[in-house]
Amino acid sequence: MAETVLELNNLAVTFDTPDEEVEAVKGVSLSIDKGECLGIVGESGSGKSQTFLAAFGLSSKNAIVTGQVKFRGREVLTLRRDELDSIRGRNVAFVFQDPLTALTPHLTIESQMTEVLSHHFKVTGQVARERAIEWLERVRIPEAAQRLRSYPHELSGGMRQRVMLGMAMMCEPVLLIADEPTTALDATVQAQVLDLIDDLRRDTGTAVALITHDMGVIARMAQRVAVMRHGEVVETGDVGEIYARPKADYTRMLLKAVPRIEGERVQTLASIQDGPPILSVDDVRVHFPIKINAGFFEKPKSLRAVDGVSFDLRAGETLGIVGESGCGKSTLARAVVQLLPRTAGSITFLGRNMLPSEKEAVRRAREDLQIVFQDPLASLDPRITLGASIAEPLLAFEPHLSRAEREERVKLMMDQVGLNPDLINRYPHELSGGQNQRVGVARAMILKPKLVVCDEAVSALDVSIQAQILKLLVDLQREFHTSYLFISHDLAVVRQISHNVLVLYLGRAVEFGSSEIILGDPRHPYTRALLAAATTPDPALARAKPRVRLLGDLPSPLDTRASLRFLKSRLIDDPDAVQYRPRWMEVAPGHWVAEHDVAETAAA
Repeated sequence: MAETVLELNNLAVTFDTPDEEVEAVKGVSLSIDKGECLGIVGESGSGKSQTFLAAFGLSSKNAIVTGQVKFRGREVLTLRRDELDSIRGRNVAFVFQDPLTALTPHLTIESQMTEVLSHHFKVTGQVARERAIEWLERVRIPEAAQRLRSYPHELSGGMRQRVMLGMAMMCEPVLLIADEPTTALDATVQAQVLDLIDDLRRDTGTAVALITHDMGVIARMAQRVAVMRHGEVVETGDVGEIYARPKADYTRMLLKAVPRIEGERVQTLASIQDGPPILSVDDVRVHFPIKINAGFFEKPKSLRAVDGVSFDLRAGETLGIVGESGCGKSTLARAVVQLLPRTAGSITFLGRNMLPSEKEAVRRAREDLQIVFQDPLASLDPRITLGASIAEPLLAFEPHLSRAEREERVKLMMDQVGLNPDLINRYPHELSGGQNQRVGVARAMILKPKLVVCDEAVSALDVSIQAQILKLLVDLQREFHTSYLFISHDLAVVRQISHNVLVLYLGRAVEFGSSEIILGDPRHPYTRALLAAATTPDPALARAKPRVRLLGDLPSPLDTRASLRFLKSRLIDDPDAVQYRPRWMEVAPGHWVAEHDVAETAAA
């Protein structure tokens, strides 16, 4: 019989606030066995994180915690601070969502890793350093000895998360609590981190509590699942049983809302209109000059954020632009809507050449050219009402409207995006994230523009709200014949809304075609790696899916050799040399792929 590592019985967490008591966790009971991964899933505010923070004394001071928490049979809630410290870190390790805030910014990686060994094992000096190098290598950090001298800001997000995982596992804990460990990571990096957690669980027998809102991650990693809502566990059981035959309505809703790469689309896309393209982007480049310290002088370099991207967009079409952080997706979008100056190339919108010098033409184009940003709360002015935010484009482009006419248009638009018009005088902080994103969509659509850029417009939302916003965008496209540039790192989301897909890698396009072709028959090794890394809310498919890894880490965009990562046969081994530019090849009608060598990937 398996050893029970953690057992929670009727755990409750209440926060004593100036206004009222808030029940964050309401009588949660669950257990985790040795070598088991328990997935704790639910949307924002469900109490997932607070359950485990409270279990080990990490809640804020105004928290009232009741119930029982037994770790290896020992009651935890009654332990003194020094007794808790002997458990936390040594026997129970945490990996938090944002490694940049969890790591100390002014200390090197070596200082932080060796501090763990010094505190728990009294190991210091060269022995501690060698142990730190060993664990960095185990979590697949290249050039581990050199990385020890780095500060957190000098590492990529994926490398920082792997450092956190190495620090958590170097004490060989009995229980690892991973709280949204991959939410902020790109698809291929997420796959690497999940593989690491699973490998370490198998190798060391560590029990894992995996907290996430991503049903695909749970399907891939967990043996059992606990579904939480409003501070309560609404369903628990074997992962296969939960996904195949969910009993709770909330679980069924979560599974239905998850976007999928395989199977049928949830909704039918609007038809693309005939005629010439409304937007033509030709060889657009956006370079940022920077200076690098090189000995006694500064060496000028050019960061090629967008390096020669071309595409056409027709009326009523959605083009999904995908790629990982640093590939140039958002920079390209901002260049299209004239929020960033371009270094070279041309952009033609509705037959007008969008020259930076033609300021009046650019201003007139903005009426038909709008953008929806990733964070709705950050993109809305907190000092003005929702109605005023939505009405701003009308003030700029339809100044002849009276106040009553503007209010009528605003209320009509709010109703069209699923917002109660009675909220017109509310402020952004009074609404949920999903409601604020609807405000952003209403603001963008109130002029019935020809083109809307959606820059990671649903990536920060819970899965049920995400599904609602995607349906809203498709419905509005069908009604207004609007075109979208839909930017996302999530291939499943892109498939649900996009007619065609453009894949970017380090500022360059590497593959283009219809969404069904790109996601069903990818030809470029980078696209294949992205597709293999995508999660699926089906345990059987998730475990049978072939794992493909890109070899090595993402190269620096300042190195000209980086652009030929997939065509090394043409590479000049000089970081400053002008490199060969891969040609576009039409491998099938409408399916274009950048020239590349044999795939630089490996089976996991």
